[in-house]
Parts: sequence; C-alpha cells; structure tokens
Amino acid sequence: MARNDFAEKMGKEMKAVRIQEDNDGPSTSASAAPAQIKRRREASPEVVSIKQEPDAGPLTTAEEMNAYTTGLTNSEAEELCEKSPDSSTKDFIFQQTMYRIKDPRKSLPFYTGVLGMTLLQKLDFPEAKFSLYFMGYESPSDVPSDSSERTKWAMSRKATIELTHNWGTESDPDQKYHTGNADPWGFGHIGIMVPDVYAACKRFENLGVDFIKKPDDGRIKGLAFIKDPDGYWIEIFNANTVCN
Repeated sequence: MARNDFAEKMGKEMKAVRIQEDNDGPSTSASAAPAQIKRRREASPEVVSIKQEPDAGPLTTAEEMNAYTTGLTNSEAEELCEKSPDSSTKDFIFQQTMYRIKDPRKSLPFYTGVLGMTLLQKLDFPEAKFSLYFMGYESPSDVPSDSSERTKWAMSRKATIELTHNWGTESDPDQKYHTGNADPWGFGHIGIMVPDVYAACKRFENLGVDFIKKPDDGRIKGLAFIKDPDGYWIEIFNANTVCN
C-alpha cells in the first residue's frame, strides 16, 4: 500500500534501523555512510522496534543523517509514474502473490483458522511433485463446485495468495525458506487490514501466534507484524490508524 508521507516521516525519525528479531543475520553497512557506522537500511520503515548497532555511535553530522533519510519525495514519485496508464492494461488486475511453504498441514490451518481466508482452489502437479493452494478473502459459499469452473473463478479473484508446496519438504528437518527479512534481504511482507488491530492481536496472542511487533511496540502505534508458520511476515493494520 502507498504510504509516502508515512514512510517519509518515519525515515526522518530513524537514527538506526536494525529490527530486533531473534536469529537476525549480521549487520550490513550502508555504502553511502561512513564505514564505522553500521546500520540496517533494508528494514521496512513501519517496523519500529529498532536499535543501534552496539559498535555504532550516534548519527551526528548532516551527511550521516542524510545517508539514512534520502529517498524520493512525493512529487518525484508522482513524476516517475505514468499519469494515464496504457489503455491495453485497463483490464489487468493484481491477482496473486506466490511464496513457498514447507508444510501445508501447518499453513492451511493458519491462513484459514487464524487469518480467516478461504481455500479458493488446490492444484496438484504430480509429474513435478508440487501443489498450489490459492487463498483469499472470499465466502466459502461462493466457491464453484465444478473443478474447472472453480479454477477459472479462483484465477479471477483479486489479491490472492498462492502457497506453493514442494512435496517432501515437510519431512526435511533442514528445509527452511528465506523470508526476505534477513541478509540478503528482499521480499518483506503481505498486509492484512482488520477492523480493530488491538482486538485482532489479542485473538492472535490467545492463539499462540508469533509476533514481530505488537501494536504498541516502537514509535508507530496501532499496527502489528506477525509470522506465519514459515516465518513470513504479515502486517496487521487498519486504514484509519495508518492515515493518522
């Protein structure tokens, strides 16, 4: 979701950007900053349970601060975007995000029972030994009974998650997928909007869900981050809270 003003404000407040998470990887140095100052730059700006590297002093000069606050202004971002997208894209939709899971016996109960999603369709590929589970916020009563129609319907829903299970990974004790939130960093998280962040998180806590950030942790209040069974991050937010 777009939060230019939010991210810009957070960027100016941050004096260090290392997320406090168990088993975090080693720090990486920002090339634009002095070598003796080690900071995490890859962290999402909204995750604000942060601390300085133990061997790094305070950011004292304008140059040092600038190394961690530079980015596109709102106007620059707008100027880079096409004002009128090509007419040939008018029927394009954002349909799915895919990531791999280790064990569907753990992931399916989480995405349906904890997050309240529906299994839209399951597709198996025996020759390649993997299965796809398409998840989304649709009413179970709307799921077509015919398999072919169900696939077509599932592929036309907006903002779904495609969970990919490579058969056998659930039995491999050494199998672990990179979530993007450790070196070398990349994918960050998906986001779920809820009516009441605090009520949702209280329920998550009662269900034993792992938290990265609880609603009142850090400087930014009213949003949270939880983990799915594979450790992928999920932001829990409310649109009104983010706007405020």
